[in-house]
Amino acid sequence: MALFVMKFGGSSVGDTERMKRVAKRIIEKKEQGHQCVVVVSAMGDTTDDLIDKSRLLNDNPPAREMDMLLTTGEQISVALLSMAIHSFGHQAKSFTGWQAGFRTDDTHSKARIADIDPFRVMDALATGNIVIVAGFQGMSESGEITTLGRGGSDTTAVALAAAIQADVCEIYTDVDGIYSTDPRIVRCARKLQEISYDEMLELAHLGAAVLHPRAVEYAKHNNVCLVVRSSFNHNEGTYVKEEAVMEQGVVVSGIAYDKNVARISILGVADLPGILAKVFGSLAEAEIDVDIIVQSGVLNGEADFSFTTALHDRDRAIHVLEQLKSELPYREVTSETDLVKISIVGAGMVSHPGVAAKMFEVISALGISIKMVSTSEIKVSCVIANQQLHDVVKALHTAYGLDTVEQVFVGGPQDRR
Repeated sequence: MALFVMKFGGSSVGDTERMKRVAKRIIEKKEQGHQCVVVVSAMGDTTDDLIDKSRLLNDNPPAREMDMLLTTGEQISVALLSMAIHSFGHQAKSFTGWQAGFRTDDTHSKARIADIDPFRVMDALATGNIVIVAGFQGMSESGEITTLGRGGSDTTAVALAAAIQADVCEIYTDVDGIYSTDPRIVRCARKLQEISYDEMLELAHLGAAVLHPRAVEYAKHNNVCLVVRSSFNHNEGTYVKEEAVMEQGVVVSGIAYDKNVARISILGVADLPGILAKVFGSLAEAEIDVDIIVQSGVLNGEADFSFTTALHDRDRAIHVLEQLKSELPYREVTSETDLVKISIVGAGMVSHPGVAAKMFEVISALGISIKMVSTSEIKVSCVIANQQLHDVVKALHTAYGLDTVEQVFVGGPQDRR
Protein backbone atom coordinates (compact mmCIF):
# COMPACT_ATOMS: atom_id res chain seq x y z
CA MET A 1 0.00 0.00 0.00
CA ALA A 2 1.29 3.41 -0.99
CA LEU A 3 0.23 6.90 0.02
CA PHE A 4 -0.67 9.09 -2.96
CA VAL A 5 -1.37 12.80 -3.21
CA MET A 6 -3.46 13.43 -6.34
CA LYS A 7 -4.00 17.00 -7.56
CA PHE A 8 -6.73 17.83 -10.08
CA GLY A 9 -6.86 21.23 -11.77
CA GLY A 10 -9.87 23.30 -12.69
CA SER A 11 -10.38 21.84 -16.17
CA SER A 12 -10.27 18.30 -14.75
CA VAL A 13 -13.27 19.10 -12.50
CA GLY A 14 -14.85 21.65 -14.84
CA ASP A 15 -18.37 20.23 -14.65
CA THR A 16 -20.30 17.50 -12.83
CA GLU A 17 -19.55 14.84 -15.46
CA ARG A 18 -15.82 15.51 -15.19
CA MET A 19 -16.20 15.53 -11.41
CA LYS A 20 -17.69 12.02 -11.56
CA ARG A 21 -14.85 10.85 -13.81
CA VAL A 22 -12.29 12.20 -11.33
CA ALA A 23 -14.13 10.48 -8.47
CA LYS A 24 -13.93 7.15 -10.33
CA ARG A 25 -10.22 7.73 -11.00
CA ILE A 26 -9.58 8.26 -7.29
CA ILE A 27 -11.70 5.24 -6.29
CA GLU A 28 -9.79 3.09 -8.77
CA LYS A 29 -6.54 3.88 -6.95
CA LYS A 30 -8.20 3.37 -3.57
CA GLU A 31 -9.45 -0.07 -4.65
CA GLN A 32 -5.89 -1.00 -5.60
CA GLY A 33 -5.15 -0.78 -1.88
CA HIS A 34 -3.61 2.71 -1.75
CA GLN A 35 -4.37 5.66 0.51
CA CYS A 36 -5.46 8.78 -1.33
CA VAL A 37 -5.23 12.46 -0.45
CA VAL A 38 -6.70 14.64 -3.17
CA VAL A 39 -6.05 18.35 -3.76
CA VAL A 40 -8.58 20.14 -5.97
CA SER A 41 -8.78 23.51 -7.71
CA ALA A 42 -11.92 25.54 -8.34
CA MET A 43 -14.15 24.24 -11.13
CA GLY A 44 -13.37 25.49 -14.64
CA ASP A 45 -13.54 29.27 -14.88
CA THR A 46 -14.96 29.77 -11.38
CA THR A 47 -12.05 31.90 -10.17
CA ASP A 48 -12.13 34.16 -13.23
CA ASP A 49 -15.91 34.52 -12.88
CA LEU A 50 -15.55 35.54 -9.23
CA ILE A 51 -12.89 38.09 -10.15
CA ASP A 52 -15.16 39.53 -12.85
CA LYS A 53 -18.04 39.85 -10.38
CA SER A 54 -15.81 41.63 -7.88
CA ARG A 55 -14.72 44.16 -10.52
CA LEU A 56 -18.36 45.02 -11.23
CA LEU A 57 -18.68 46.15 -7.63
CA ASN A 58 -15.23 47.60 -6.96
CA ASP A 59 -12.42 48.40 -9.39
CA ASN A 60 -9.87 47.99 -6.62
CA PRO A 61 -11.28 45.51 -4.08
CA PRO A 62 -9.40 45.00 -0.79
CA ALA A 63 -6.96 42.08 -1.01
CA ARG A 64 -8.38 40.56 2.18
CA GLU A 65 -11.89 40.45 0.76
CA MET A 66 -10.63 39.02 -2.54
CA ASP A 67 -9.06 36.13 -0.61
CA MET A 68 -12.34 35.60 1.24
CA LEU A 69 -14.12 35.48 -2.11
CA LEU A 70 -11.71 33.38 -4.17
CA THR A 71 -11.26 30.60 -1.61
CA THR A 72 -14.94 29.73 -2.00
CA GLY A 73 -14.23 28.25 -5.44
CA GLU A 74 -12.08 25.46 -4.03
CA GLN A 75 -14.50 24.85 -1.17
CA ILE A 76 -17.27 24.18 -3.68
CA SER A 77 -15.01 21.71 -5.53
CA VAL A 78 -13.97 19.67 -2.48
CA ALA A 79 -17.52 19.35 -1.18
CA LEU A 80 -18.93 18.28 -4.56
CA LEU A 81 -16.10 15.80 -5.17
CA SER A 82 -16.65 14.29 -1.72
CA MET A 83 -20.36 13.92 -2.51
CA ALA A 84 -19.51 12.21 -5.83
CA ILE A 85 -17.22 9.72 -4.09
CA HIS A 86 -19.91 8.96 -1.49
CA SER A 87 -22.39 8.31 -4.31
CA PHE A 88 -20.13 5.49 -5.52
CA GLY A 89 -20.13 3.84 -2.09
CA HIS A 90 -16.79 5.08 -0.69
CA GLN A 91 -16.04 7.26 2.32
CA ALA A 92 -14.53 10.70 1.77
CA LYS A 93 -13.96 13.74 3.92
CA SER A 94 -13.26 17.25 2.61
CA PHE A 95 -11.20 19.98 4.25
CA THR A 96 -10.46 23.61 3.56
CA GLY A 97 -6.80 24.54 3.41
CA TRP A 98 -6.77 25.78 7.00
CA GLN A 99 -8.65 22.70 8.26
CA ALA A 100 -5.92 20.64 6.61
CA GLY A 101 -3.33 22.54 8.66
CA PHE A 102 -1.91 25.08 6.20
CA ARG A 103 -0.50 28.13 7.98
CA THR A 104 0.83 31.02 5.89
CA ASP A 105 2.26 34.49 6.24
CA ASP A 106 -0.07 37.51 6.11
CA THR A 107 0.44 38.42 2.44
CA HIS A 108 -2.97 38.38 0.82
CA SER A 109 -3.25 37.03 -2.75
CA LYS A 110 0.28 35.57 -2.78
CA ALA A 111 0.89 34.15 0.68
CA ARG A 112 3.72 31.72 1.34
CA ILE A 113 3.33 28.56 3.38
CA ALA A 114 4.89 28.91 6.84
CA ASP A 115 3.95 25.54 8.34
CA ILE A 116 1.67 22.52 7.82
CA ASP A 117 0.15 20.49 10.64
CA PRO A 118 -1.84 17.80 8.80
CA PHE A 119 -3.13 15.89 11.84
CA ARG A 120 -6.75 16.01 10.65
CA VAL A 121 -5.71 14.66 7.26
CA MET A 122 -3.84 11.78 8.87
CA ASP A 123 -6.72 11.02 11.27
CA ALA A 124 -9.17 10.86 8.36
CA LEU A 125 -6.84 8.56 6.42
CA ALA A 126 -6.50 6.29 9.44
CA THR A 127 -10.25 5.73 9.49
CA GLY A 128 -10.32 4.68 5.84
CA ASN A 129 -11.41 7.94 4.23
CA ILE A 130 -10.34 9.40 0.94
CA VAL A 131 -9.23 12.88 1.99
CA ILE A 132 -9.98 15.88 -0.20
CA VAL A 133 -8.21 19.19 0.44
CA ALA A 134 -8.93 22.59 -1.07
CA GLY A 135 -5.88 23.87 -2.91
CA PHE A 136 -4.62 27.44 -3.19
CA GLN A 137 -5.49 28.50 0.37
CA GLY A 138 -4.45 28.64 4.01
CA MET A 139 -4.75 30.74 7.12
CA SER A 140 -2.26 33.17 8.61
CA GLU A 141 -1.14 33.11 12.23
CA SER A 142 -3.43 36.09 12.83
CA GLY A 143 -6.42 34.04 11.68
CA GLU A 144 -6.85 35.60 8.23
CA ILE A 145 -7.82 33.49 5.21
CA THR A 146 -5.13 33.74 2.54
CA THR A 147 -4.51 32.50 -0.99
CA LEU A 148 -1.24 31.26 -2.44
CA GLY A 149 -1.51 32.98 -5.82
CA ARG A 150 -1.89 31.51 -9.28
CA GLY A 151 -0.61 27.95 -9.40
CA GLY A 152 -1.19 27.69 -5.68
CA SER A 153 -2.98 24.34 -5.88
CA ASP A 154 0.16 22.73 -7.32
CA THR A 155 2.08 24.12 -4.35
CA THR A 156 -0.59 22.89 -1.93
CA ALA A 157 -0.30 19.36 -3.33
CA VAL A 158 3.49 19.19 -3.24
CA ALA A 159 3.74 20.77 0.21
CA LEU A 160 1.12 18.39 1.58
CA ALA A 161 2.90 15.42 0.01
CA ALA A 162 6.08 16.48 1.80
CA ALA A 163 4.28 17.01 5.12
CA ILE A 164 2.56 13.58 5.14
CA GLN A 165 5.56 11.82 3.54
CA ALA A 166 3.54 10.61 0.57
CA ASP A 167 5.14 8.09 -1.75
CA VAL A 168 4.07 9.96 -4.89
CA CYS A 169 2.53 13.32 -5.74
CA GLU A 170 0.57 13.11 -8.99
CA ILE A 171 -0.42 16.31 -10.79
CA TYR A 172 -3.38 15.54 -13.06
CA THR A 173 -4.10 18.00 -15.83
CA ASP A 174 -5.52 18.01 -19.34
CA VAL A 175 -2.27 17.01 -21.04
CA ASP A 176 -0.60 13.66 -20.52
CA GLY A 177 2.82 14.87 -19.43
CA ILE A 178 5.51 17.47 -19.99
CA TYR A 179 6.44 18.15 -23.61
CA SER A 180 9.62 19.40 -25.21
CA THR A 181 7.71 22.56 -26.14
CA ASP A 182 4.15 23.84 -26.43
CA PRO A 183 2.44 21.10 -28.49
CA ARG A 184 -0.16 23.60 -29.68
CA ILE A 185 2.66 25.21 -31.68
CA VAL A 186 4.72 22.12 -32.54
CA ARG A 187 2.44 19.14 -33.14
CA CYS A 188 5.45 16.80 -33.26
CA ALA A 189 6.69 17.86 -29.82
CA ARG A 190 7.90 14.91 -27.79
CA LYS A 191 6.57 13.92 -24.41
CA LEU A 192 9.39 13.62 -21.89
CA GLN A 193 9.52 10.46 -19.80
CA GLU A 194 11.68 12.14 -17.16
CA ILE A 195 12.97 15.62 -16.42
CA SER A 196 15.15 16.89 -13.58
CA TYR A 197 13.91 19.31 -10.93
CA ASP A 198 16.36 21.94 -12.18
CA GLU A 199 15.27 21.64 -15.80
CA MET A 200 11.59 21.71 -14.84
CA LEU A 201 12.17 24.70 -12.59
CA GLU A 202 13.81 26.62 -15.42
CA LEU A 203 11.00 25.72 -17.84
CA ALA A 204 8.37 26.73 -15.29
CA HIS A 205 10.05 30.09 -14.64
CA LEU A 206 10.49 30.64 -18.38
CA GLY A 207 6.85 30.24 -19.30
CA ALA A 208 6.04 26.51 -19.52
CA ALA A 209 2.52 26.27 -18.14
CA VAL A 210 2.39 22.71 -16.80
CA LEU A 211 3.76 23.26 -13.28
CA HIS A 212 4.09 26.33 -11.11
CA PRO A 213 7.71 27.23 -10.15
CA ARG A 214 6.95 27.32 -6.40
CA ALA A 215 5.62 23.76 -6.57
CA VAL A 216 8.77 22.56 -8.32
CA GLU A 217 10.96 24.37 -5.78
CA TYR A 218 9.07 22.70 -2.95
CA ALA A 219 9.40 19.30 -4.61
CA LYS A 220 13.14 19.74 -5.12
CA HIS A 221 13.74 20.97 -1.57
CA ASN A 222 11.77 18.09 -0.04
CA ASN A 223 12.68 15.43 -2.64
CA VAL A 224 9.02 14.77 -3.47
CA CYS A 225 8.44 12.21 -6.21
CA LEU A 226 6.40 14.23 -8.71
CA VAL A 227 4.46 12.90 -11.72
CA VAL A 228 2.51 14.92 -14.29
CA ARG A 229 -0.23 12.95 -16.09
CA SER A 230 -3.63 13.37 -17.72
CA SER A 231 -6.93 13.05 -15.90
CA PHE A 232 -8.56 12.03 -19.19
CA ASN A 233 -6.54 8.90 -19.96
CA HIS A 234 -4.24 6.35 -18.30
CA ASN A 235 -1.13 7.13 -20.34
CA GLU A 236 2.19 7.12 -18.53
CA GLY A 237 3.06 10.63 -17.42
CA THR A 238 6.34 12.50 -16.93
CA TYR A 239 8.43 12.01 -13.79
CA VAL A 240 10.11 15.05 -12.25
CA LYS A 241 13.07 13.91 -10.17
CA GLU A 242 16.53 14.83 -8.94
CA GLU A 243 18.45 13.15 -11.73
CA ALA A 244 16.63 12.42 -14.97
CA VAL A 245 17.93 9.96 -17.55
CA MET A 246 18.84 11.86 -20.71
CA GLU A 247 17.99 10.38 -24.08
CA GLN A 248 21.03 9.62 -26.22
CA GLY A 249 22.14 12.69 -28.13
CA VAL A 250 19.56 15.06 -26.57
CA VAL A 251 21.29 18.16 -25.24
CA VAL A 252 18.28 20.49 -25.04
CA SER A 253 15.29 19.04 -23.16
CA GLY A 254 12.74 21.73 -23.80
CA ILE A 255 11.89 25.08 -25.36
CA ALA A 256 9.75 27.58 -23.45
CA TYR A 257 8.47 31.05 -24.19
CA ASP A 258 7.03 33.93 -22.20
CA LYS A 259 5.01 36.72 -23.82
CA ASN A 260 4.57 38.55 -20.52
CA VAL A 261 7.67 40.66 -21.16
CA ALA A 262 8.43 44.38 -21.28
CA ARG A 263 11.84 45.95 -21.81
CA ILE A 264 12.67 49.21 -20.06
CA SER A 265 15.77 51.24 -20.90
CA ILE A 266 17.37 54.04 -18.91
CA LEU A 267 19.50 56.22 -21.17
CA GLY A 268 22.26 58.65 -20.29
CA VAL A 269 22.90 57.59 -16.70
CA ALA A 270 26.03 58.86 -14.96
CA ASP A 271 28.64 56.10 -14.68
CA LEU A 272 29.05 56.26 -10.89
CA PRO A 273 29.32 53.60 -8.17
CA GLY A 274 25.99 52.64 -6.59
CA ILE A 275 23.76 53.63 -9.52
CA LEU A 276 22.57 50.11 -10.28
CA ALA A 277 22.10 49.40 -6.58
CA LYS A 278 19.88 52.46 -6.24
CA VAL A 279 17.76 51.67 -9.30
CA PHE A 280 17.19 47.99 -8.63
CA GLY A 281 16.90 48.48 -4.90
CA SER A 282 14.03 50.90 -5.51
CA LEU A 283 12.36 48.45 -7.89
CA ALA A 284 12.71 45.67 -5.30
CA GLU A 285 11.12 47.87 -2.62
CA ALA A 286 8.15 48.29 -4.97
CA GLU A 287 8.01 44.47 -5.29
CA ILE A 288 8.78 44.59 -9.01
CA ASP A 289 10.67 41.54 -10.24
CA VAL A 290 13.45 42.18 -12.75
CA ASP A 291 14.75 39.49 -15.07
CA ILE A 292 17.43 40.20 -17.69
CA ILE A 293 19.75 43.20 -17.17
CA VAL A 294 22.09 44.51 -19.86
CA GLN A 295 24.41 47.55 -19.60
CA SER A 296 26.06 49.11 -22.63
CA GLY A 297 29.52 50.60 -22.76
CA VAL A 298 30.34 53.96 -21.18
CA LEU A 299 30.58 57.04 -23.43
CA ASN A 300 31.45 60.50 -22.11
CA GLY A 301 30.89 59.35 -18.56
CA GLU A 302 27.37 58.10 -19.28
CA ALA A 303 25.94 54.62 -19.75
CA ASP A 304 22.69 53.09 -20.96
CA PHE A 305 21.16 49.99 -19.49
CA SER A 306 18.04 47.94 -20.05
CA PHE A 307 16.11 45.36 -18.09
CA THR A 308 13.04 43.20 -18.55
CA THR A 309 10.09 42.90 -16.25
CA ALA A 310 6.59 41.46 -16.42
CA LEU A 311 4.31 43.31 -18.81
CA HIS A 312 1.85 44.16 -16.05
CA ASP A 313 4.66 45.75 -14.00
CA ARG A 314 5.87 48.05 -16.78
CA ASP A 315 3.91 51.18 -15.77
CA ARG A 316 4.78 50.78 -12.08
CA ALA A 317 8.46 50.31 -12.93
CA ILE A 318 8.50 53.46 -15.07
CA HIS A 319 6.81 55.37 -12.24
CA VAL A 320 9.54 54.22 -9.80
CA LEU A 321 12.23 55.41 -12.21
CA GLU A 322 10.54 58.77 -12.68
CA GLN A 323 10.47 59.24 -8.90
CA LEU A 324 14.25 58.66 -8.87
CA LYS A 325 15.14 61.29 -11.46
CA SER A 326 15.77 64.10 -8.97
CA GLU A 327 18.50 62.12 -7.21
CA LEU A 328 19.58 59.99 -10.16
CA PRO A 329 19.83 62.16 -13.29
CA TYR A 330 19.34 60.44 -16.62
CA ARG A 331 18.42 61.58 -20.11
CA GLU A 332 15.26 59.52 -20.63
CA VAL A 333 13.42 56.29 -19.96
CA THR A 334 12.01 54.26 -22.83
CA SER A 335 10.02 51.04 -22.92
CA GLU A 336 9.13 48.37 -25.43
CA THR A 337 6.35 45.77 -25.50
CA ASP A 338 5.13 43.14 -27.98
CA LEU A 339 8.18 41.09 -27.06
CA VAL A 340 8.71 37.45 -26.18
CA LYS A 341 11.44 35.71 -24.23
CA ILE A 342 12.23 32.37 -25.83
CA SER A 343 14.46 29.92 -23.98
CA ILE A 344 16.16 26.58 -24.47
CA VAL A 345 16.73 24.39 -21.40
CA GLY A 346 18.81 21.26 -20.90
CA ALA A 347 21.10 19.77 -18.29
CA GLY A 348 23.40 18.56 -21.08
CA MET A 349 24.18 22.08 -22.28
CA VAL A 350 26.93 22.63 -19.76
CA SER A 351 29.16 19.98 -21.38
CA HIS A 352 28.32 20.74 -25.02
CA PRO A 353 29.90 23.89 -26.51
CA GLY A 354 28.09 25.65 -29.32
CA VAL A 355 24.55 25.20 -28.02
CA ALA A 356 23.97 28.95 -27.63
CA ALA A 357 25.64 29.67 -30.98
CA LYS A 358 23.18 27.34 -32.72
CA MET A 359 20.27 29.19 -31.12
CA PHE A 360 21.60 32.54 -32.34
CA GLU A 361 22.15 31.11 -35.85
CA VAL A 362 18.61 29.75 -36.07
CA ILE A 363 17.06 33.05 -34.98
CA SER A 364 19.33 35.03 -37.30
CA ALA A 365 18.45 32.79 -40.28
CA LEU A 366 14.82 33.85 -39.83
CA GLY A 367 15.85 37.50 -40.13
CA ILE A 368 15.08 38.28 -36.49
CA SER A 369 17.13 40.59 -34.28
CA ILE A 370 18.00 39.47 -30.76
CA LYS A 371 17.42 42.31 -28.32
CA MET A 372 18.72 40.75 -25.07
CA VAL A 373 20.39 37.52 -23.97
CA SER A 374 20.60 35.72 -20.64
CA THR A 375 22.40 32.44 -19.90
CA SER A 376 22.96 29.95 -17.11
CA GLU A 377 24.47 26.47 -16.98
CA ILE A 378 21.27 24.87 -18.22
CA LYS A 379 19.44 27.57 -20.20
CA VAL A 380 19.82 30.30 -22.81
CA SER A 381 17.13 32.98 -23.18
CA CYS A 382 16.71 35.51 -25.98
CA VAL A 383 14.30 38.44 -26.07
CA ILE A 384 12.93 39.01 -29.56
CA ALA A 385 9.95 40.65 -31.25
CA ASN A 386 6.80 38.60 -30.80
CA GLN A 387 5.64 38.52 -34.43
CA GLN A 388 7.51 35.35 -35.50
CA LEU A 389 7.30 33.39 -32.24
CA HIS A 390 5.82 30.24 -33.78
CA ASP A 391 8.42 30.16 -36.55
CA VAL A 392 11.24 30.46 -34.02
CA VAL A 393 9.88 27.74 -31.74
CA LYS A 394 9.45 25.32 -34.65
CA ALA A 395 12.90 26.07 -36.07
CA LEU A 396 14.65 25.64 -32.71
CA HIS A 397 12.72 22.44 -31.98
CA THR A 398 13.96 20.97 -35.26
CA ALA A 399 17.51 22.30 -34.91
CA TYR A 400 18.00 20.59 -31.54
CA GLY A 401 16.62 17.25 -32.77
CA LEU A 402 13.48 17.30 -30.65
CA ASP A 403 10.92 16.58 -33.39
CA THR A 404 9.15 13.24 -33.27
CA VAL A 405 8.15 11.32 -36.38
CA GLU A 406 4.49 11.29 -35.37
CA GLN A 407 2.19 13.82 -33.79
CA VAL A 408 2.05 12.60 -30.21
CA PHE A 409 0.25 15.42 -28.44
CA VAL A 410 -2.74 14.32 -26.35
CA GLY A 411 -4.76 16.96 -24.53
CA GLY A 412 -5.85 20.58 -24.60
CA PRO A 413 -4.77 23.90 -23.08
CA GLN A 414 -2.63 23.28 -20.03
CA ASP A 415 -4.16 23.72 -16.59
CA ARG A 416 -2.37 26.34 -14.48
CA ARG A 417 -4.39 26.23 -11.30
